[in-house]
Amino acid sequence: MRRFGSMLVGFLLLGALFATAWAASEQAVKLRKPNALTEYSPPETFLSGNFVADEIEPVYIFGKVKDFVKSRSCTTTWLIEAGEKKRVEAWDRQSGPIEYTLFLEEDCPGKVAYYVFVDRSQANLSQWIQWRQQFHGKSKTEPQYGAAKVSLEQAVQNGFPVDGELRFVEINGDLSLKKPEEILIGELKVQPIYDLKQGKAVAR
Repeated sequence: MRRFGSMLVGFLLLGALFATAWAASEQAVKLRKPNALTEYSPPETFLSGNFVADEIEPVYIFGKVKDFVKSRSCTTTWLIEAGEKKRVEAWDRQSGPIEYTLFLEEDCPGKVAYYVFVDRSQANLSQWIQWRQQFHGKSKTEPQYGAAKVSLEQAVQNGFPVDGELRFVEINGDLSLKKPEEILIGELKVQPIYDLKQGKAVAR
């Protein structure tokens, strides 16, 4: 009985150790509050899908979202705004596709980065363009997304569909002025898998 008690205490201490190891830093907790960010598990369709990193004129398609997550060197957590989470949970698939924002938090010592994604996996390319028209109007979206639509359609035919978009990058609460594409290729050295301008896979 005494041995069992010792084992139980050991398991409890081990559990506490893991909980402490994976707890968000004080800085990360503070940054979550203004947007009421809460932990969230994105759908596999989004995580397993390729993504672009420019809303209007993407040059490249990057690999799977979950591979990008694995490439990060610090602890990562998926987050979503509390109000957005309720909207997603109340979504009726019969009403059509939905687009929503997800935050990938990378919690490093002294630095918390947010990679702000849009999950486009619930809509095909045409549906996504129609969705954008709700906010920008057809007269604006057609010239803005026209060239990108053609190159993305070609990418789909070549076996490189896109289900996500990295729209912003924030460091310690400050929005980076660089395009996400520039950050991925430059600072993070993320290798793209497809060149939209040349219409072909990137040689490795």
